[in-house]
Amino acid sequence: MALKKIIIVAPHFPPSNLAAVHRSRLFAQHLPQFGWEPIIVTVDPDFYEEEKDPYLAETLPTNLRVEKVGALPVKPVRLVGDIGIRGFYQMYKRIVSIIKKEQIEFLYIPIPSHFAALLGRLVYARTKVPYGIDYIDPWVNTWPGTEIKYSKHWWSMKMADWLEPIAVKNASLITGVAPGYYSAVLDRNPHLKQQSVTAAMPYGGERSDHAYIKEKKIKPYLFEKSSSKIDLVYAGAMLPKAFGPLEQVLEQLKLHQADFSNVRFHFIGTGKSPNDPNGYNIKPIAEKFGLFGDLVFEYPKRIPYLDVLAHLEAADGAFILGSTEAHYTPSKVYQSVLSGKPILAVLHQDSTASKVIEATNSGLALTFAGENDLATIGSQFASKLSQYLELIKTFDSAQVDLQAFDEFSARNVTRILVEALEKVAEGGAR
Repeated sequence: MALKKIIIVAPHFPPSNLAAVHRSRLFAQHLPQFGWEPIIVTVDPDFYEEEKDPYLAETLPTNLRVEKVGALPVKPVRLVGDIGIRGFYQMYKRIVSIIKKEQIEFLYIPIPSHFAALLGRLVYARTKVPYGIDYIDPWVNTWPGTEIKYSKHWWSMKMADWLEPIAVKNASLITGVAPGYYSAVLDRNPHLKQQSVTAAMPYGGERSDHAYIKEKKIKPYLFEKSSSKIDLVYAGAMLPKAFGPLEQVLEQLKLHQADFSNVRFHFIGTGKSPNDPNGYNIKPIAEKFGLFGDLVFEYPKRIPYLDVLAHLEAADGAFILGSTEAHYTPSKVYQSVLSGKPILAVLHQDSTASKVIEATNSGLALTFAGENDLATIGSQFASKLSQYLELIKTFDSAQVDLQAFDEFSARNVTRILVEALEKVAEGGAR
C-alpha cells in the first residue's frame, strides 16, 4: 500500500546544529514505519548563519526526500536574521508546487522559526491541504526584556500576539513538547478547542544516535577525564528563567565548596549565541561565587550534537537544570538517559522530565514549585548532591530501565503524531 505523504516544514534541518532540527529529523526517521512518507521542505544550508554539523546529516535516512530552497542572504548586508522570514516566500512556492503535482495529506510545521507557522494558513487558503503547528517552544511568551516598552523584546512579544491568531486560524492539529507548550494557545484561540486535534509529544531519544558516536569513534575534547575528579555535563542552552535556579545551585556549591572539591560542572553550549566562543552566560555568575575554573567551567559556543553525546558518555554523570516555568521539559534528559550515566536534575515539579528520570531509574531529581519556591533548591541542593555522589559509586548503566524509556523513544513519539494525524483525517476534535 502506498504511503501517505506529509510535508514537514523545517527551515533549519541537518546539517544545521540548532536544537530544533532534531524534532523534524526524528519524525522523518520513523514516519515511514507508520505508513507516512515525509517530505522535508527546508532552506539550503548555504544560507545558514550557524556553524554546521556534518556528522548529523549522516544520521538521516538515505532515502529521505529533502526539498531545499533559497533564502535572502545575510551578507554583505544583514537585513533580517530569522531563517523563517528569509526563506518564507521560497518555501511557500515550493510547498504549493509539490501539492499541485502530488497528493499531499498534511502540512506540518514545527516552530521555531515561529514565522514559518504562517505558511500553514497561506497554503491552506490556496490548496485546502490541512495543516498543523508543533510548539517546540511557546510563541507568545514573556521573558526578561519584554516588560521594557518599545524594546526589541517588547516588539517581538507584540508581533507574536498579532501573528499567532493568524497562523492558527484554520489549524487542524496543535501539538507540543508537553501540554503546557500549547494550552495557552487554545485559551487565546478558543475556537481551536472544537476545531483542532491536540497532542503532547516529548522530544524523545534515539538509541541509534549513541550507537553512531561509537561507530565513528567520536571523542570528547573540551575536558580531560581525571580519576580524581567527578565530571558532570550540562549540555544545551540556558533559558532566561533558569538563572534563578542556577544562582541557588551555585550559592550552595560555594557554601559547601570544601565538601564538593572533587566535582566539576561543565556547561557546554550555554552561551549568548551559538557561534560566540566568548558569549559567557554561566561564567560571570560562577565568578561572583568564586567557583569558575574550580568547580564550574563553561564552554559557551554550541558544539555538534554528536560531540555533545560523546562528552556525556565520557563524563561521570549528567546535570540537568530546569526553568521556573512549569511547562519546560529539557530535551537533554532523553540523551542523558540513553548515555547510561546517572542524572542529577533540578526541575520544576510539573516538568515531565522528572517523570522520565523516575520511570527509567536513571538518577535523582530535586523538584521545586516555581519562581516563588527557589528557596527549596537552596535548602536541599547540597544534600541532594551528596546523595547523588554516593549513587555514582554504585551506579551501573544496566539498571537504567530502557523498556520504560520506550514510552519516551523517538519512535513512540512519532506514533503519537501519527495517531493525531489519523484523528484529523477522521474528523478531528469536531
